[in-house]
Amino acid sequence: MPTLVPFEDIGHLFAEFQHTAFRLETRRGYATDRAGARFQAFMRGILPEPQPEHPWNVNVRAKAEQGAQFSRVRIIDEPPTDGQRFLMATAAGNGAAGEDIRVLSRSEAGRLELPDYDLWLFDSRTLVRMHIDDQDVTTGVEVIDDPAKVLAACRARDRAWAVAAPTAEVWAQVRSSV
Repeated sequence: MPTLVPFEDIGHLFAEFQHTAFRLETRRGYATDRAGARFQAFMRGILPEPQPEHPWNVNVRAKAEQGAQFSRVRIIDEPPTDGQRFLMATAAGNGAAGEDIRVLSRSEAGRLELPDYDLWLFDSRTLVRMHIDDQDVTTGVEVIDDPAKVLAACRARDRAWAVAAPTAEVWAQVRSSV
């Protein structure tokens, strides 16, 4: 059984990484999103406004100014779930802060044999595997520095990034079909 720590215990990694922080998102939705007012408004047809002063975006801008980069690949279903549509709708705000977010279909992710769990990869040296329950609640994270596991995550990142599409392009198609 892996040793899990609360997500809050890795908060320092988001400020301390030097070059790259990469996220792979595999879930169809997240409990924290569904519980929020922005998601509820989105479900009523109100698009989320960017939040440039949100602490996440402030940190992304600060890291970008230091030459570091945040990026993500979000795996989406066809058609996307409400949670995935919400994430695509909020991506513009993250992008304005300097984060590069792309999407990849679940079928393509399967073809590429990507992990079936969420992860963060910091500076291609530290892997954080997120443990999320059936209700989409993060129950803890596993911090991994085993070189073979980190290398496997780096290879998965590279496979995903090579074929993932910019979120804005996919979101424009999704919005026009709803």
